[in-house]
Order: sequence, then structure tokens, then C-alpha cells
Amino acid sequence: MMTKREIAHILSEIAFYLRLKEANPYKSLAYERAARALLTSLHEPHQLLTGDTLTDIPGIGRGTAAVIRELLVTGASKLHETIKGSYPSSLVELGEVPGLRPKQIRKLYEEAGIRSVADLKTACRKNQLLDLKGIGPKVQAKIQAALGEFQRGQGYRLYANVVAEASTLEKDMKRLDGVERVRIAGVLRRKMEVINAFDFVVTWPKGRRAAQFITGLQAIPNVSDVASAESTLVTATSPTGLPIRITLTASTEQDFHLLQATGSEEHLEQVLLRFATKGLDTWNKVRARVQKQSETGIYAAAGLPFIPPELREGRGEFEVYTTHEPPQLIESRQIAGFFHFHTDYSDGAATVEEMVAAARHRGYRYVGISDHSQSAFYANGLKEARIRQQWAEIETVQEKYPDIHIFRGIEADILPDGTMDYGDDLLSQFDFVIASVHSRFNLSETDQTRRVCRALSNPYVTMFGHPTGRLLLSRSGYRLDMRQVMDAAREYGRVLEINGSRHRLDLDWRDVRIAKAQGIKFSINPDAHAVDELDNITLGVTVAQKGGLDAGDVINTQPLSAMKSLLRSMRLSPNALNVRNSPGG
Repeated sequence: MMTKREIAHILSEIAFYLRLKEANPYKSLAYERAARALLTSLHEPHQLLTGDTLTDIPGIGRGTAAVIRELLVTGASKLHETIKGSYPSSLVELGEVPGLRPKQIRKLYEEAGIRSVADLKTACRKNQLLDLKGIGPKVQAKIQAALGEFQRGQGYRLYANVVAEASTLEKDMKRLDGVERVRIAGVLRRKMEVINAFDFVVTWPKGRRAAQFITGLQAIPNVSDVASAESTLVTATSPTGLPIRITLTASTEQDFHLLQATGSEEHLEQVLLRFATKGLDTWNKVRARVQKQSETGIYAAAGLPFIPPELREGRGEFEVYTTHEPPQLIESRQIAGFFHFHTDYSDGAATVEEMVAAARHRGYRYVGISDHSQSAFYANGLKEARIRQQWAEIETVQEKYPDIHIFRGIEADILPDGTMDYGDDLLSQFDFVIASVHSRFNLSETDQTRRVCRALSNPYVTMFGHPTGRLLLSRSGYRLDMRQVMDAAREYGRVLEINGSRHRLDLDWRDVRIAKAQGIKFSINPDAHAVDELDNITLGVTVAQKGGLDAGDVINTQPLSAMKSLLRSMRLSPNALNVRNSPGG
């Protein structure tokens, strides 16, 4: 019987070939989700053939479940073979190169015989792409840059795509004989946007042999390459292929090892410098002094307040926590409502009512619909007649659900010259406007910055959507002087979005910290294109936490009455949110 990893690999290939043949994008997305869901499920392969087990796993629907059952029973999938056709499996790797579209991959294969990343590198090095119609020196240079991005991203996964797997591993290890406690550490505990390894600290009885833990770990489904690097360090490979590092520790030292396994190298260096002023200049000396101490106690022993794991990057957290009132980091439960989600009026998969009902079910008090504007033809952007049609539908849905307020908004494209996609007469009729860049990413930094700053000066713009335009592990952001953009946001009283899409997590948390120091306000939004993506809010909150934000920094923590007043005042008085004279306010 096939392993879950083998089945997930085939599901991912099906998703790729669906994109290659330009099938319905939501169908390919369904297979990607099913692959992730299968890998992180607790079930053994043979259990997946029982009853409704497969369809009970969130992320696996009837169609994808049928393919999984076929793979389990026969070891092959008719859909996979049919949709793959004569294309080689090595093309799947090309699909991971940032910005390389399915149409380009087909062209490279069919016209130049390029079957793999290695082939593409060779073709670029020999300038062979220039022989293809439609590919000139600039396009070849972009492909070469994308290959560099691809190489840098090798071994990394999106934070959102590995959280469930880490949780499953944590639960599996907790069930092993002798294990007293399991805690997630490393970059995952710090909630970094991309992850290259899993770190765990496991409390293990003092004196008990590590070999017994290793035997138990080897029995966990799909965990492989289990080995002992040292007497207290165990390594392995996760079901999806990420390295696992496990520190075994006695209960008396568990928090010491947790602190060490969590903080970045820069953060830990600065903690040790604090200990050095007290005569403890090595971690061995520190460990001897702080045995049995909690993490809070260890920081106190260094003369520091407790620093939350999300901030342990060595990027200014010590100054904030020792010279200012420490922030109470925002939590997901404090989000009262949100903006920026799409319906089937543009490129969303669900209706206005379905999205509003789902938000209501999750306990939110208000939502802001913001489908794409007319220039986004690729996303079925709305012309004025369809906007008014949507407004009429919003009124109907609002009557049906009076306990959740629906704000009328739009995600309006910023045109290359910095003007907005609609005239002010129409923009003034929305409750809010998200201004976003969706085109001409290749402008110079000067021109792109001028473009964005001009858009922020528009009196009807409320917030700047996904400010850097990046797609994690896929596309770098466009060239932009973010400091000038922040100055414009302050001057005109605009909100910066923290976009919770697992592929964006944009604004970057590093820039969030800088913008917060300037008193700029934020909105944490899901950028949802389907009902389940409303939960992207949680991912946006992780960025806000890493940026050191508290509830007061985020406008959509406000109750409905305050939000109505804020949006009204911003529309009537464009500088209502201007905080130029009150940094940090």
C-alpha cells in the first residue's frame, strides 16, 4: 500500500498538471489542499479506506477522496495518468520556479525541450532562450533571477503549510512511552513566515536511555531517517521532508533548553551578554545557575523582562522591553471584524451571503467586501454596473443578517501613474477603499514609490493593500522605498494592511515594527477568496505579533460603532487618521 507521502506527491502533481492545462484554478487548489491535509492527518493509510474517514479530514472533499482511495487500492490514479499525458514528471519542479507561469513552462518544453530546472539553467547560461519567439534578453534575465530565487527558497516551506504537521508530530511524541512533555521551539515558535526545520524540546526522564525514545520515534508513521547526533540531540525527517531536531532534557532544565532552541542566534547572543555582566559568560555557566527556572525566571536572572517568543529575533526587542512599556501583543480574539475579501463577483469562490454567513458564524461583528476593480480583468474586476448590482445584493444580505454589519468596499488597482482605477465620484460612494498594486511590478524604485505615494494622497483611499506585493517563496516584492511610503501613510492618515494570505503575510513584520514606531495604524485582513480563507486572519495576527503590535495599533479591533465613526470621518476628512504629530499614538 502506498504511503501518505507518496499519495500526497501524486496529488500535488495532479494540481500542477491542472494548472499546466489551464483548468479551473479552484480545482488545482483543491488537490494542493488535499495533499497537505493528508500528510498532516493522524490516520494510517489503511485506515483511510474505512467509511467516511477521508472526507472527515478537513481539506479533503469527495473528488479528492476518490482519487486517494484509488491510489490506496490500485497504486495508480487514472486522473493522474490522463492529465499528465505525455508530459514528464520533471516539469513539476519547473512549476516551483517563482513567476514561471504554466503557459511559459509548456512553451519551454514544447519548443525547446526544457524538461527540468537543470535544463533551464543550462539554456539560460548558453542564451538558448533567445531563440524562442517572445523571449528576449529582458525575459531571459527575469527567468535567471527567478532561478536564483528558487535556489534560495529550497528547503523552506510556508509557515501556514507546516503548522498542522508540527502539531501532529507534537501529539505523536507526547504519546511515546516515557515522554513527560513536548514543546515546539525554533523558527516555528517564533512564527517566522517561512520554515526550514522543526525544533522540539522533549522532557525525558533523567538517566533513561535516548535509544528508547529513538525506538518510539521510529514507530511514528512517515517519520524517517531517525538518528542520534549526540546523547541529548535526536534528528529525523518529517512526513513532508523537513528536518526535525529534538532536544531531550530533564525536567529541571526544560525551560533553559526551550529558550536556547527558540531564540535566533542574534537574540541569544544579546541574552548572554546580559549574563556576562553578572559573571556568567558561557551558556554552561548560565545553565548551572538557572536550573529549575522558568523562561521568565531565566530572563529575570539576566536582568531582562520576559520577551515573547515571536519577538526573539535580535531586532530591537531588548530596547523596546527595557526602555518602554512592553506591548501586550495582539491576539486573534481581539479582532472584531475585517476588510478585504472577495466574492464570486470577481475572483472569489463563494457568494456574498456565503462569505458573510461564514464570518458571522466565526463571531465577527462586521466585514468589508472588496472585490477587484475594473482594471483587474484577469480577476473579473467590477465595472460600475456590477458594483451597483453587488450593492443591491449586499442590502438584501444585510437585512437577513442584521447582527453583522457589511461595509461596501473595493480593492481598487493603483494605475501606473498613481491614479486610481475609478474616478473620485464613484470612490466616494464606497465605505472604504483598499488601494493595491497588481501590475507593472517592473517599474523602477523611484517610479513605483511615486506611484504608491500619489495613490495614498487620494482622499478616498482608506488603506494600502499587501504593501510589498511579495509572494513568499515565489516572488520578491516590487522595488519600493518603504520609508517614503510610510511617510506618505502618516501624512495622509492611511492604514497599512497586514495581509493574512498564507502566500503573502504582507506587510513584512520587519517593516511593521518600523511603521509602528512612526505611529501608523494597521488593518489585519484575510484577503480571502473562499470561505475557509477567512481563517487567514490568524496568520495575519502572527505577523502583527512579530511586529510588536498591540490591539490599539490595529483599527479592526475596534467595536462596530467606533469603526463606523472612523470610516465615516476618514471619508469626510481625509486626514482623520493623521498621526504625524503623535508618533506611537
